Amino acid sequence: MVEVNKLRSMVRDAYSAAAEAPGGTHAFPVGREFAASLGYAAETLAGLPAASLEAFSGVSNVAMIAGIPAGATVLDLGCGAGLDSLLAARRTGPRGRVVGLDFSAAMVGRARAAAAEAGAVNAMFCQADAERLPLRDRSIDVALVNGIFNLNPARASIFFELARVLRVGGEVYAAELVLRQPLPPDTHTAADWFA
Repeated sequence: MVEVNKLRSMVRDAYSAAAEAPGGTHAFPVGREFAASLGYAAETLAGLPAASLEAFSGVSNVAMIAGIPAGATVLDLGCGAGLDSLLAARRTGPRGRVVGLDFSAAMVGRARAAAAEAGAVNAMFCQADAERLPLRDRSIDVALVNGIFNLNPARASIFFELARVLRVGGEVYAAELVLRQPLPPDTHTAADWFA
């Protein structure tokens, strides 16, 4: 359990550092150019606040391809700086609602600032753990999960929580980095990615 807590702390510190100093050096790609490289359309990114773009650190353009109907209640699990949440908030329209959750207070702060700047009154953000969602049973229509499973060893709990909060017929759109084969020995080291 100590190793899990240490890993969790290291991951939180790394993502908080990206939120606090997005232009710095990080162990993972961050920012507008990276989002564009994942398929977020330039015209879509042009209308988003810098606070959400500068610290973007997902693995896919999941919010662009997800089925998000008008009026839906959307969960953005691991929302980071809020880019996917803001896109979902546009798509749900004023009758819909987006709840962005992240375990980094710094990322949540960025997401809140971005939502305020964008006037996204149908998006709210809070700090929470993915394996203990502060949401009612069957309260979510669509869940977006953009790259958190590799970062949290409590995957079974996360899947359980997603199943618990989804309404019957609800959908989860998830993206993750997956290796197709083991890394070559000279690429893979004993050093932790977040050390």
